[in-house]
Amino acid sequence: MSDLNQCNFVGRCGQDPQVKYLQDGTAIANFSIACGETWKSKTGEKQEKTTWIRCVAWKKLAEIIGQYLKKGSQVFVSGKLEVRSWEKDGQKQYSTEINVSQMQMLGSKSEAKKPEQANHAPDKPQNNYGLENENIPF
Repeated sequence: MSDLNQCNFVGRCGQDPQVKYLQDGTAIANFSIACGETWKSKTGEKQEKTTWIRCVAWKKLAEIIGQYLKKGSQVFVSGKLEVRSWEKDGQKQYSTEINVSQMQMLGSKSEAKKPEQANHAPDKPQNNYGLENENIPF
């Protein structure tokens, strides 16, 4: 059996995603989502906790995220957990993030900036292929 590295989260964007482009034109979107949970303590008091999830998306998905997600947008993300490391002022730095492979916008339509859709009834079929409802044998 092979190993599995997949994480799924539903949360709200903490800020508008930042989209940047590499020299070769590859898009990268960085954003964080807040995943909240509530429970009652032993004394019956409501408790709340928010966990912030760093996310990174690449290529076309990065462009879509940059175009449609905004601060406060509810979103489902799925991807691989990755740890990046780099040197800063002689100190090794680490960042744990989700490399997003799937994204689904959630919540109401008013939360997301969406392209306008035409409001018109579907066109009637142009050809009934010589059949009238009375002539159908079933």
